[in-house]
Parts: sequence; structure tokens; C-alpha cells
Amino acid sequence: MNDYTLQNYVVQLLGWSEESTNSLNPEQKKWAVVLIGPPGSGKGTQADFLAEKFGLIHIESSKIIEQKFKNADPNDPVMSEQKKIWESGELNDPKMVTEWLVEAMRNIWEKGQGLILSASPRTLFEAEAELPVLEEMYGRENLKIFNIDISREESFNRNSNRRICEKNRHPIPNLPEFKDLTLCPRDGSKLIHRNHLDDPETVKLRYDVYLNRTEPILGFLRDRGYKFLKTNGEQTIENVFEDILGKIDDKN
Repeated sequence: MNDYTLQNYVVQLLGWSEESTNSLNPEQKKWAVVLIGPPGSGKGTQADFLAEKFGLIHIESSKIIEQKFKNADPNDPVMSEQKKIWESGELNDPKMVTEWLVEAMRNIWEKGQGLILSASPRTLFEAEAELPVLEEMYGRENLKIFNIDISREESFNRNSNRRICEKNRHPIPNLPEFKDLTLCPRDGSKLIHRNHLDDPETVKLRYDVYLNRTEPILGFLRDRGYKFLKTNGEQTIENVFEDILGKIDDKN
């Protein structure tokens, strides 16, 4: 595939009809969208679609964290310890991650753009720190929160041997239609394995970490009166996207 557009990606590799790609036609929205779900639930993929559809900037905490560790002083004991934690599949120090993310969020808001978070908040600490900031900047009425749910078994199947692209970390689902791919259909870069994050034992641990540290955020949202919508992440990628579009409040 020589034309690396999102439309070609969904038609040629995901089997969407040409008519279905109309759902990706852009509409500029100044929203803050938050996607919460287990590893492998498709948060990153759906975030890319929603970013395209509504003109949002996709903030990937995992990408920010990776870049911070890549550029860190190797002699910094704090960063060295946090990198080991990250590679084990556990979550990094919430205070440190939150500071990095709030900085990125404010930069986008100051430019007058909307944003979407696909991998944060992951802990109650992050939720308690980030959501009030998002509400202050965008208003509660423009805060759109979705819980994309999949089972432990589905999470394991999707994450085992999953690949990402070298350039932009686009995730390649561990599905039969992608098994012969060697280059990213979104940007043409080489596909690689994240051996330290997607080996079977780490995948199992990451789901347990989600249940213990991330899922309680849903209770926090209910208690604080934040509206969130749940969608079945075990549908096809297209159906999950259509489900989200059907539930998102498009009146603002």
C-alpha cells in the first residue's frame, strides 16, 4: 500500500466499505476524550480514529514515557528505577507521569485544540489530578469518557506477539489479516515486537494491574458524577468505532 491514509488502512486491511469511511470525515471539536480499558482493548486504535474524525490531538502516555526514558540521563537513579518498573509491566510513579501528561494537556489546550487520552488515567491518583484539569480547561460538558471492555482471555490473545511500528508506535492487532504485514500500513515504517511488554507473563500481569489499579477509576467517576459510557471492545474494530460514535454527545 503506497497511500498511507487512515481511509486506505480501514478499507484494505480492516475490510471496511468505502461508504463506512464516511464516518471518518473530519469535524473540528474542542473536546477532551478519555478512553479507559484493559490492555489490548483497542484504545490506541479508537483514539486514532476519533482524533481523525474530530480534529483532536492524541496524547499517548506510553509514547511520552518511552521518550522520557530514552532521553534520560543513564546515571539518574530515579529514572533508571522507573524504567525497570515500566519494562516489568507495572505502572510508573503516578505523580511523575501525571506531571508529564498535564504539561502536554495544557500545551494542547493553549493552542485551542481538543485532545484524546488513550492510556491515562491509569490510577486513581492520575484520575484525581487529571480530570479536574481537563474540566477546568474544556468544561465538564466537553469531557467525553468511554470504557472499552474486554475479557482477560481476549486481552491475552490480542497482546501476545502484538507488534507496533517503529516510527509512530501504531499498534498492529494480533489478528489473522495482519500476520503477513512487515511494514506499518499507516506510515510505512518497520514493524517491531515490544518483547519486554508483550511477552505472555507480562501480558498476564498487565491485566491484573488494570483490575487492581485502573478499573477502580470507574467507581471514582460514578462517585464524582462524571458521565462515562461503556462499549464492548470484543466487537470488530469498525463496530466499536460506530458504537462510540453512536453514544458520544455530538451537540456541543
